Amino acid sequence: MFDKLKQLKELKELRDSLSQEREEVEKEGVKVAINGEMKIEEIRLNPDLEKEKQEKILEECINEVIKKIQMVIARKMSQMPGFGI
Repeated sequence: MFDKLKQLKELKELRDSLSQEREEVEKEGVKVAINGEMKIEEIRLNPDLEKEKQEKILEECINEVIKKIQMVIARKMSQMPGFGI
């Protein structure tokens, strides 16, 4: 039972730690930032770009920033006992 409580405490600490993480990607003035809870915190567009170009860059930024935050999450989880990936 105490092992489960310890594990729950570690999970809460992991969640709290991840909520402080933030990754961002910027390309050609288009910027996307995401936090460790996988929530987008910021999107900034470049009004000087054509609509189609902005859409393409925005898609690239979102995909790249998701990969970056997933790596942070995986690294943190692998450091926790019993949660190694």
